[in-house]
Amino acid sequence: MKLAWIMWLASVLPPQTADSLCLSTTVYLEARDQSVRGQQAVAEVALRRRDSGLWGDTVCDVVTARKQFAPTIVSPNTRLRNTEAWAEAVTIALDAERNWALPVGERKEIVPGASHFAALAIAQPSWRTAYQVATIDGHTFFKVQSLKPRRS
Repeated sequence: MKLAWIMWLASVLPPQTADSLCLSTTVYLEARDQSVRGQQAVAEVALRRRDSGLWGDTVCDVVTARKQFAPTIVSPNTRLRNTEAWAEAVTIALDAERNWALPVGERKEIVPGASHFAALAIAQPSWRTAYQVATIDGHTFFKVQSLKPRRS
């Protein structure tokens, strides 16, 4: 499957289904070679950002915000070829959404408060000196800013 096709599909699906597809795609592109815990942490950052409203109102808005996550950084012609990793990313994304739907005190948080992450071996973002929440596999997770859920 080509990334461009997946993102087009997300644009025509109902919002909740589209968000699951966008989150699955992001987990796959960002962390398919990482542990389950590392993939869960990537999903958590995207969901925390969605709740803040600073990058958009939906997961798809968040993960397609300019230069924030892999769906806007890699080529639209990128093919998602690893079907086993894709299936795992879908499972992890759906589990993460269920977990994140729980009340705040009941959620299992992997990287509490993390608003960003980076693979420091290949990228040196300007905010890399922010508070480090955790390093899991190839990603370091940071609390660059306090993200609070927007008011309803």
